[in-house]
Amino acid sequence: MSSILTKSIAENIILLNNVSWETFNHLLEELGDQRNQLLTYYLGNLEIMSPLGEHENNNRFIDDIIRAIADELNLNLKKFGSLTLKSNQEKQAVEPDSCYYLNNEPLVRNKQHIDLSIDPPPDLVLEIDITSGSLNKLPIYATLKVPEIWRYNGQKLTVFCFNAETNNYQQLTKSNTFPWLNLDLIPQLINQSLDLGETATLKQFRQWIKDNI
Repeated sequence: MSSILTKSIAENIILLNNVSWETFNHLLEELGDQRNQLLTYYLGNLEIMSPLGEHENNNRFIDDIIRAIADELNLNLKKFGSLTLKSNQEKQAVEPDSCYYLNNEPLVRNKQHIDLSIDPPPDLVLEIDITSGSLNKLPIYATLKVPEIWRYNGQKLTVFCFNAETNNYQQLTKSNTFPWLNLDLIPQLINQSLDLGETATLKQFRQWIKDNI
């Protein structure tokens, strides 16, 4: 087993090679749910990512934006944070920064535990990926058939939507979940929050939704 350590101001990443699926599941059990690290397992590679300030601040603020949209548009939103999403059959697993049920919210409304062998995957996943060198998680999400992924790299928000015919993701210029949303608005709001403050920025954004959507 070999390892690679990548450090940045946003994330610390450890990548381990030649890790068995059984070892990964044992590690999940040992670490439990009360932890700061996010794990990804793909083709024998295990990534352990510890988010730092910039990563977590971006994650929490974009999460606030999504919640504000749901509130103002009266959408039932169920949030599962960094839920462990895995396929035992394909031996793949990923823990997003945040994930949400919208279209399929009625199917999981009364649940606090998700089993992807019987439950649908989240409708929307948020990935903060500022450090280059992290594992490509799109093939894992494709295995799980997650409909939409938002990836934010610290400067730009990119949207990927699942194509059932090709069984992979297409990068789109707009979100299927919120087709009216200009993707450039997310980085603008983040930058505004660093100057004006998060509460004031979100208050203005909520008012903009009321006035324009």
